[in-house]
Amino acid sequence: MELSERKKKVLRSVVDLYIRTAEPVGSKAIAELPDMKYSSATIRNEMAELTTMGYLEQPHTSAGRVPSASGYRLYVDELMMDYRLSVDETRSINSAIEEKMQRVDKMVEKVAHLVSQATNLPAISAGIRPAGATVKRFDLILAGQGSIILVLMLSDEQVVNKLIKLPLNVTETDLKLLSAVLNAAMTELDPASFTPELLDKVMRSAGAAASLVPVIVDFTAETLRSRAGTSVTVAGQSRLLGLPEYRDVDKAQRVLASMDGDILSELPAVMQGANGTRVLVGPENVADELKDTSVVMTKFDIGDGMQGLIGVVGPTRMDYAKITARLSYFAESLSKMFSKPETPQLPGSTGQPGIPAKKEPDNPDSKE
Repeated sequence: MELSERKKKVLRSVVDLYIRTAEPVGSKAIAELPDMKYSSATIRNEMAELTTMGYLEQPHTSAGRVPSASGYRLYVDELMMDYRLSVDETRSINSAIEEKMQRVDKMVEKVAHLVSQATNLPAISAGIRPAGATVKRFDLILAGQGSIILVLMLSDEQVVNKLIKLPLNVTETDLKLLSAVLNAAMTELDPASFTPELLDKVMRSAGAAASLVPVIVDFTAETLRSRAGTSVTVAGQSRLLGLPEYRDVDKAQRVLASMDGDILSELPAVMQGANGTRVLVGPENVADELKDTSVVMTKFDIGDGMQGLIGVVGPTRMDYAKITARLSYFAESLSKMFSKPETPQLPGSTGQPGIPAKKEPDNPDSKE
């Protein structure tokens, strides 16, 4: 059933007031709003109908109304007003990013803490690496007595390298043979394909350089595994304890216990294919443990085929407009920061400092 404009205005007012006060909202409080032109009796009738339709709930017989999960859903989708960040808020967020995001290798942990501080809610931050990278080409370079540089060109156009030192005498010819064997047997494979059988097959064909094969196979498999998957950090869980909804110790403990990596690591999958900000209200969440909370998430680009995710977990009463605006601003600022050429690479790239790696035009190397 389509809601009338009057019902929508009443519902939006109930949600806005409940967000601010954490107390059930009565018709008199809505009637006293400056932009409300309806009488208390009319508003009371509309609230009763919204309750029957499932958008509002009445905690106690004599109490006012509070939004239901469906009410929050409609509010997020259609009713909430745009929240414009103040100059001080934008300056504060910019300053935090510039001052505290100096080292990209700690990006996930730092962003979670910054978002938690900016929203006063528990925050999640994730670095998402695309799955499916394989090796397109192997190269082996003789760097001196017992020193070989292994260079991997990956399917995502990244190049990684490793300096291997073994008490082994090999020639350029030996390395060319091994490179040919590796390129014939080990390209376009996922990590699960690096089996003992494959190792034996390559070693039998590698000639004098056979002792290099186990090191190469281990490094290649680990490189491919490190380029896929998601790392999730949670910060600010204790902020929930200051909210009225979690004064019940048992309820607070249940929610806090649900904020672990295993449960929250499922959230990035929810964002696959999604653009902009995603809001999960109550029962829409990925786990039963989060059914009494809401999660707001958005993505940003890191580069090198990676994406970041930031979000907050909190009561269904959270100020969705403000939270959405702040997360969106964070995401836009972080995307711009990571798009700068001078930005250092994220953890997970491999290689050895000071070892040159082969390079595609306009595509920076990834080094350990």
